[in-house]
Order: sequence, then C-alpha cells, then structure tokens
Amino acid sequence: MDFDDPKQRSVFFDVHTDLPREGPGNFDSTKQALTLAGELPSSPRVLDIACGPGMQTIDLAKLLPTAIITAVDFHAPYVKEVERRAAAQGATDRVVAMVGDMADLPFAPASFDLIWCEGAAYIMGVENALRAWKPLLRANGKLAITEAVWLRGDPPSRVRRCWLEYPAMKDVAFNRQLVATCGYKLIGDFLLPKSAWLDDYYGPMQKRLDTIKDRYRGDRAAQDVLAESQEEIDVYRTYSDYYGYVFLVMAAA
Repeated sequence: MDFDDPKQRSVFFDVHTDLPREGPGNFDSTKQALTLAGELPSSPRVLDIACGPGMQTIDLAKLLPTAIITAVDFHAPYVKEVERRAAAQGATDRVVAMVGDMADLPFAPASFDLIWCEGAAYIMGVENALRAWKPLLRANGKLAITEAVWLRGDPPSRVRRCWLEYPAMKDVAFNRQLVATCGYKLIGDFLLPKSAWLDDYYGPMQKRLDTIKDRYRGDRAAQDVLAESQEEIDVYRTYSDYYGYVFLVMAAA
C-alpha cells in the first residue's frame, strides 16, 4: 500500500474505522506487562505513544487508577476516540489525549514514570525510539513496547512478502540485545498470545472488511488496499508460528 496516496490512505482508515485497537494486543497482555514493570510512584505520570483509538490507554487507566496519562497520536480522529472512551470511563480528569509526532514529542526531560508504546516503535525504528524516549523518563522510570519479531528463521515467501514494508524486523534475541545497547535494563519480556491477534485485532478487522467491501466494488485502487488487509489476516491465520509480537519491559539503566 502507498500511504502517501490520498485515495489508498483514505481506504486504509476506512478499514480501520471503529476498530477497538490498531494492532495485536489485549487487556491481559497489557496487565502482564504492567506487572512486569513493577512498583511505580503513588500517582505515576504515564505517556502512551501512538495510542491509536486508545484501548490500551483506557486499560492502563483502569489498572493504574491514580495515574495521570497522556496519550499521543498523529491521527486526530483517534485522539477524539480516546477522549470519548475516557469520558465513558469517567476518566477525563486523568487521561489527556493530544495530536502529536512520536519523533518530536513536546515534553520536558524527566516528565514520565512510565512510557508505553504498543506496536508502533518500529515507525521510528526501535533503536531510534528507545534512544529518543529515554530522556523523557524520570529516575527509575520504565518503558514498555511491543515489537514484531521473527519466531523462526525460515519463513515462507508468502510471509516474507507480507512483511516487505518492515525489512528491519528481527528476532527476540536481537531485540533483547538492543534494549541493553540503548542503555536500558530488560526487566522481562513475553510473546503476545495468538488470541491477541485473532480475537482482539483481526476478528474486528475481518468484520469491518466484510461490511465495507461492496462499497468499493469496481474501484481497483481501493480493492488493492482491501486485498492487502485480507492477506494480512489470512497469512497470520496460516503462518502464526513464524512471527509474532514480543512485549519488552525495561528500566532506564
């Protein structure tokens, strides 16, 4: 997909309209990562980078009932959705959503006790993200991210094609070493369960594709975007043993 093409970009966001989340993940995995992070201050300051529509933002608000959470995303409609969800949870006094660029965050050094980023650090490059975000952490601050990884070194060509847009994708061992290289201590990591892909992400996406496919009948450019999204789902259903997401939880060393 050409994200710079206005038409294809529009269709992409149509596919993703009203999805509960913008990548694999679920409440239990967010909770497990937060448990790994360990003790936080009594009223922690939390930054959720590339929050999307805010499913994990609201999960964090539930799990950290005294936290002040700032959620940032470049896509204004997602920011509006975070605000709506926060209001529905009665958390507008603790969740602040804003449009922003993960590569140019407008925060002073040592502003946060916990930085969170599910499924989006790759946009900057994981190493760049880890280095850029570290100064924003307070003493004893924690950082948690999810990152796509190879689980086997022999993925079929169909799987490779599905990940052509992310040639920098590595395995878990590489990412563990990268955490240390960037000056963090790895507290722990775990793979997201397949249910976090199939039930919480691809299930709703499949329903959305089935709902809108007739809207674009005869539109070649739009059909290409829909086909790419369907292929993403189908490849994971068939080849999930070859790749996944690792949740990396670390502390500034």
